[in-house]
Amino acid sequence: MKLIVAIIKPAKLEAVMEAVSAKGVTGMTASEVKGYGRQKGHTEIYRGTEYRVNFLPKMKVEIALPDELVEPVVETIQETAKTGKIGDGKIFVLDLQSALRIRTGERDSSAIDG
Repeated sequence: MKLIVAIIKPAKLEAVMEAVSAKGVTGMTASEVKGYGRQKGHTEIYRGTEYRVNFLPKMKVEIALPDELVEPVVETIQETAKTGKIGDGKIFVLDLQSALRIRTGERDSSAIDG
């Protein structure tokens, strides 16, 4: 099992959700986060005063998957979230040692399947 963590632009969340659902993903978690990478933020003007915004709004998407779905889902996220401009985000794939469905007590693959 793997845990996919994708940091994407907020405007791409709905498209990513629909695309990965079509690949067989039955659940995901999305959180509003802030961060920066090569973008290094940007400058804004508020009430005539210029200030620097270092952390930009992003969405963090987390998906627990069986190994066989990882590559197709990673490719789908990349294709769907890509704009070709700086700040498109990152995808991380982590080993997932264990999973437990609280309601039923199911473990591991049974806990992450629909």
